[in-house]
Amino acid sequence: MVERIDADPAPDAQGDPLSLTLKAAGDPTRRAILTHLAQEGPARVTDIAARFDMSLNAVSKHIMVLEKAGLVTRRTKWREHLIEVNLAPLTLAFHWFKDLRSVWELRLDALEAHFAKDKTDD
Repeated sequence: MVERIDADPAPDAQGDPLSLTLKAAGDPTRRAILTHLAQEGPARVTDIAARFDMSLNAVSKHIMVLEKAGLVTRRTKWREHLIEVNLAPLTLAFHWFKDLRSVWELRLDALEAHFAKDKTDD
């Protein structure tokens, strides 16, 4: 199976932590890796790769994207590479979505008030 995975973020996202986080977490394989690490703890790259129907190289590229976003860290002990989850960057995404939600709530409240006013005018 041949699979291409872009390990480098888009040029506009290189300095933007939120963009890096959203890009990294936007892929289902990377989300599965994060979920596994969050539930099971640190794991070797080969153990992570064994869970997926793709090459070790493809999984390594996914892990590199997660590393660039700061969502995982790598500890090297001799030849063993342990990957550990770091969910702190997800707080950026949480706050961004929370801010968007508050904007939409204000808009929906205004719409509701408009309809309530129209009802009383009838």
